Amino acid sequence: MEYTILIHKAEEGGFWAEVPALPGCLSQGETVEETIANTKEAIGLHLACMKEDKEEIPVDDEVIISRVRVETVAV
Repeated sequence: MEYTILIHKAEEGGFWAEVPALPGCLSQGETVEETIANTKEAIGLHLACMKEDKEEIPVDDEVIISRVRVETVAV
């Protein structure tokens, strides 16, 4: 399975990530690579808990990632 993750710069340094298809599944790391590795582990643990609780495992097929450029407007 594959899940989309969103990686953000943390205010205090490093990075944190969220998994839109798995609300509450978050992780962090000092580097992007560490954050990705930690998030992969967090997803595995999250899914294991869902399976243990007999919850339906979500499929990540409804997330669309895009970027939008806007021009700066003078106030």
